[in-house]
Amino acid sequence: MSAPAAPTAAPPLAIVLLSVAAFAAAANMRVIDPLLVQLSASFGVTVGEASIAATVFLFANGVFVLVHGPFGDRYGKMPVVAIACIGAAACCLLGALSTSLDMLTLARFLTGATSSAIIPLAIAWVGDNVSYEKRQATLARFLTGQTLGLMTGAALGGALGDWLGWRSVFWVLAAIYVMAGAALFAVMRARPEIARRTERTQGSMIGQMLGVLRRPWALTVIIVVALEGGVFWGAFTFVGADLHQRFDMGFAAIGLAVAAFGVGGFLYVMVAHHLVRILGERGLCTWGGVGLGVAFAGMALAPVPEVEFAAIVVSGVSFYMLHNTLQTNGTQMAPEARGAGMALFALCLFIGQAIGVPIAAPIVDRWGAPPVFWAAAVFLPLLAFWFSAAIARRSQLSGDTRN
Repeated sequence: MSAPAAPTAAPPLAIVLLSVAAFAAAANMRVIDPLLVQLSASFGVTVGEASIAATVFLFANGVFVLVHGPFGDRYGKMPVVAIACIGAAACCLLGALSTSLDMLTLARFLTGATSSAIIPLAIAWVGDNVSYEKRQATLARFLTGQTLGLMTGAALGGALGDWLGWRSVFWVLAAIYVMAGAALFAVMRARPEIARRTERTQGSMIGQMLGVLRRPWALTVIIVVALEGGVFWGAFTFVGADLHQRFDMGFAAIGLAVAAFGVGGFLYVMVAHHLVRILGERGLCTWGGVGLGVAFAGMALAPVPEVEFAAIVVSGVSFYMLHNTLQTNGTQMAPEARGAGMALFALCLFIGQAIGVPIAAPIVDRWGAPPVFWAAAVFLPLLAFWFSAAIARRSQLSGDTRN
C-alpha cells in the first residue's frame, strides 16, 4: 500500500524542532544515572533504592508508546508531539520540586509516559510528510538530536548535578521541552497542513495495532528491529566493563570511550545523504551489518584500548546505517497508521534491549565480554544480509526499483 500523499516539502524548521525534542527525550533516558549518589544522600536511601527513579522512567517509556502511536494517527502526530513536550516539561518540573523519593519516582514515571510519544511520532510524521526517496536522509538529520541526547545525557546529568545540584538537571530539561513544544505550536499555526491527522485511521487502538501486525512486511521489520536491539545492546552495554576489566581503564576514560559511539553516529549523519544516494537502502543495510561484524570482532580482539575505541566509533557508524534503514522501512509498514506502526517498532526495540542485556549478563560474569562480542559479530551481519534480501524480494514483488 502506498503512503498518503505528502506535501512537496516539509518545513526544515519542523525537522530541527523535532530533533530538539528528540534530544530531550533521549537525554532523559540516561540523565539520572550519574545523579544516583546525590539522590541517595538527598533522600536518605541507598543508591540501589534510588535507582527506582531510573527504572520507572524506562518502564513507562517502553509501555506508553503503545498509547501515543494510535493517538498520533487519530489526532495528528505533530500536535501530540507538541503536547507531549509540554507535558514532559511539567513532569520534569515536578521532579525538580520533589521532596521525597516517592514523589520523584512518580515524576519520573510520568515523564517517561509523556516523553515516550516524541521520537516514534516524530519519525512517523516524517514518514507522512517526506517522500520515500528523501526519507532516509531526512531521518538521518532528525537522528542528530536523538544521537546527541543519548551521547550527552549522562554527561549532562553529571556535570549539571555536580555544578548546580541534581534538581537543576530537571529544570534544564523542562526548559528544552518547553522551547521545543512552544516552537512546534508556532510552526503548526503558520503551516496548519503539517498538523493534519491521518484521515483513514479507523477502529480502536488495539485494532490498529493488530492491523499492523497482520501485515507480513510489518512483522518482518518488527522482528528484525527486536533482534537488532537485543543483540547489539546486549553486547554493547558491556563495552565499559570490558575496558575496565581488560585494560584497567578509569571510569572517566570509559565514559569518553563509550561516547565515541555517538561520534560514529554523527559521522553517519554527516554523510548519510551521500551514502543513501551511492549505496541505496539495501547497500546501507548490508554494509552496516558488515561494519558491525568488524566492529565487534575488533572489540573482542583488541590488544590495546585504542583499538577498542576505534571499533566503538565504527560500531556507531554501522549501527546507524542499519538502524536508519530499519526506521525508514518502519515508516512504510502501515502508511495509513504510521503512529501505531512506529509505536510497535519502538516497543519491540525496547523489548529486545530488555531481553538482550539479561541474557548476556551471566555470560559476561563467567567468561568476560569477548564471547558476547563474538556472538554479535556473527549474528548482526547475518541479520543485515537477511533483511537486505527481504527488501530485494519485496521490491521484486511490488515492481519497485528504488533499492
